[in-house]
Amino acid sequence: MTERSAALDAADQLAPLRDLFVLDEATTYLDGNSLGALPRHVPDRVRDVIDRQWGELRIRSWTESGWWTAPERIGDRIAPIVGAGPGRIVVGDSTSVNIFKAVVGAARLLDPAEPIRDEILVDATTFPTDGYIAASAARMTGMPVVPVDPELLVGSLGPRTAVVLLNHVDFRTGRLHDLPAITAAVHEAGALVVWDLCHSAGALPVGLDAHGVDLAVGCTYKYLNGGPGSPAFLYVAERHQQRFDSPLPGWNSHADPFAMDGEYAAADGAVRGRVGTPDILSMLALEASLDVWEGVRLDAVREKSLALTDFFLECVEVYAPKGRVESLTPAAHAERGSQVALRCAEAPAVMEALIARGIVGDLRRPDVLRFGFTPLYTGFADAERAARVLGEVLTEVPAGHV
Repeated sequence: MTERSAALDAADQLAPLRDLFVLDEATTYLDGNSLGALPRHVPDRVRDVIDRQWGELRIRSWTESGWWTAPERIGDRIAPIVGAGPGRIVVGDSTSVNIFKAVVGAARLLDPAEPIRDEILVDATTFPTDGYIAASAARMTGMPVVPVDPELLVGSLGPRTAVVLLNHVDFRTGRLHDLPAITAAVHEAGALVVWDLCHSAGALPVGLDAHGVDLAVGCTYKYLNGGPGSPAFLYVAERHQQRFDSPLPGWNSHADPFAMDGEYAAADGAVRGRVGTPDILSMLALEASLDVWEGVRLDAVREKSLALTDFFLECVEVYAPKGRVESLTPAAHAERGSQVALRCAEAPAVMEALIARGIVGDLRRPDVLRFGFTPLYTGFADAERAARVLGEVLTEVPAGHV
């Protein structure tokens, strides 16, 4: 397997991108689906923001350094990565805040002539914050939340369905849900769909515009490598923008924010998704990090992602003792994101031992080992080494030791 990994790395057209990131050879980093690696050029760019833009220009930087327009400018840079046209995405706030805006905003887009349409369908296996926010949105709108298994979602749609909130990729298993087919089914049922792209943006093609998605949210600190806590993004389809009514109408989304008018008047376009003053330091760090995407084709990223996860699963089959781990990640390419989740009864002890040996994945309690494969900087040798060390650890950690 070592020789095969070397040959695969030698043929990898994306391999040169690895040098753009701060990585050390002693560590195999497979946790980019939680926090992406640091692009090498970002610290110098952030120093400029701090020393010159803030330190010297101070308040002049809102105009002279483009701080005020950063949310839309950076949104336009993310747009091609998720298949959106310019003016559809605004960057700012956290994923949770943007989910709240999107779900309540979607409910407010519904035709008031259809009062029977009153249910919010939510992925029953969703990342917890999505469920928490959906429940809060339900209390605000008076619409009950109905948890649904994503595999049964299409059959659960009906005349009462108002809004559907769904993760594009399941955070535990890495299962990729069929965005085009589900979006079409939701629309056929007369409802609107909000997609959570946190585990797909930057890992695979999304096609928001092409597939007619209504609203979407995503974080930027995973596959987009924006840094810890970097601001999330909100997508509002162009056809909905003039009627999008944000539940958080802050002064930054006002048509004339510096008029300081007591009456709110929404700005045009994606600007309606803004709330308060942008978090400039983290936002401009994100903007710098997006430079690594220049000239990168999403189909090449997807091709490598699938090849990496295929190879890792093959290596696990070779190295891991039989019966100790089970893949929760679908084998079918059309159903797989860019991570591999392995069920292991001894997962806590195994992941602790892996990290101690320089294999950094993460744990989803109680029994899931999760390994993220970021095609821009993860290589086939990383996949082989991780599987080999996993096999060694499993032989050393007794069965039943948690």
